[in-house]
Amino acid sequence: MNTSLNDRLAGYQSWEGHDPFEDHAGPFFFKKHDDGHVTCAFEATPTHCNGGGFLHGGMLMTFADYSLFAIGGDVLEGSAVTVSFSAEFTAAAGAGEFVEARGEIVQNTGSMVFLRGQVFTGSGAAERILLNFSGIVKRVKKRPLSD
Repeated sequence: MNTSLNDRLAGYQSWEGHDPFEDHAGPFFFKKHDDGHVTCAFEATPTHCNGGGFLHGGMLMTFADYSLFAIGGDVLEGSAVTVSFSAEFTAAAGAGEFVEARGEIVQNTGSMVFLRGQVFTGSGAAERILLNFSGIVKRVKKRPLSD
């Protein structure tokens, strides 16, 4: 990691070892802010891109799915799975960009949490929304991974 990336990731943490697929696709990070909202982030590399040099749509959706769980983490209180996911692509990005996500809990029922958010890069006037997303996450009993 270069110094500028270390600076951008100050205060972020990861769930390394928590989800083998996300560990392989990422790495992804999240930060809980003082006001309780959560921001997620990753540094886009060439391995995250498609043949055209843009971030792969599947990569953005994987990151958005990761973000559902980080944003809903305080209310999920344990294992959960995505039961519904929707996304709209609105702009492109490439390797070398710092990509973030923000979102909110729309509703929390007894067994499901409804969330929505945005994946973006840049800040202020230079911010570009790459993806709008929403999802429903269901609480479940944890299942061991098999080899």
